[in-house]
Amino acid sequence: MGDPGRSSQDGERRWAQEALARLRAEAAEEKPIALRRYPLPQSWGVRLYFRDESQRPTGSLKHRLVRRLMEDAVVRGDIRQDTTVVEATAGNTAIATAYFAQLIGVPFIAVVPGRTSPAKRDRIERYGGTCHPFDPPAAIYDEAARLAAEIGGHYLDHLAAAKHAEDWRAGDGIGAALLAQVVAVEGNPPAWVVVGVGTGATSAALGSHLRYHGYPTRLAAVDPEHSAYWPSWVTGYPGYGTGMPSRIEGIGRPRVEPAFLPSVIDLAMPVPDAASVAAMRYLATATGWSAGPSTGTNFWAALRLVDRMRAAGETGSIATLICDGADAYRGTYFDDDWLRQRQLDPDPYTRTIDRFLTGGQWSEPT
Repeated sequence: MGDPGRSSQDGERRWAQEALARLRAEAAEEKPIALRRYPLPQSWGVRLYFRDESQRPTGSLKHRLVRRLMEDAVVRGDIRQDTTVVEATAGNTAIATAYFAQLIGVPFIAVVPGRTSPAKRDRIERYGGTCHPFDPPAAIYDEAARLAAEIGGHYLDHLAAAKHAEDWRAGDGIGAALLAQVVAVEGNPPAWVVVGVGTGATSAALGSHLRYHGYPTRLAAVDPEHSAYWPSWVTGYPGYGTGMPSRIEGIGRPRVEPAFLPSVIDLAMPVPDAASVAAMRYLATATGWSAGPSTGTNFWAALRLVDRMRAAGETGSIATLICDGADAYRGTYFDDDWLRQRQLDPDPYTRTIDRFLTGGQWSEPT
């Protein structure tokens, strides 16, 4: 007679191996991520590049992060063949988690704020996820942990787990990939990399990669209004909190998350929310590129650095990311009525961008 316990362990091991094989195969089948050049005036001697992470299968930079988190959880045994995965978010992380949960054949529940739009819920449910509305919005994290414990599931907790998700030494990490693409076209690494901060994992991975390999590239971390990262970096106080949510989806947090690594950041830059919206819209008009508001934050900060390099007589390149596409934001950041209701006026910032790109003079709105 066989050992039932041993048979169960063998079954779990086989399932884990199959799940990991599916995750690896998904990564291997991804199409190459494009590096796009923004058309700055050639006479400026500064080039601006965007790595287009919106080309990921679920349409955002979060796709890669969630795959890493799911791999880690399967390896540790936190996710098994009968485990329900739970996460607290209605954004791109929830969509990617639903996608990967479906890929490996486990249920997924997204704990979302009660006011989450039907369009956002549809994007999660498209990949087989279930939405669990809960209020107040700030309490969705505690509710996700409670729900996971109640049903015997696994709370992915991407904000805490992101710290260990990215191997910044790896040749296929976000830092290595971005630097390799820029070097391939420029012959040299960029002068600056610009990145927004959400979980903090991307800026930490990029900064660590740059330092580990001794690149002269400087890292600028950009932060929207009401977020804790810029004031934390300025003051050196890791426990800084604002108590207010970010209005720019995908980046900004009311508290400093565990993955944030300020020591690898050369410059932190606050960006007005209306400037992020203006830059996102300007990018779409000027290039036809479909991008969300966090990409607008990156673009605004990158243009400020272009001006800084020109003023210092520096030449070279700046690299940043298209974090996600614009389709999810047609009824929000691209809607003038929606912006007016939130007292966001992008027009003064649009004029700043236009004056700079046509006449070379940077002047902040007053």
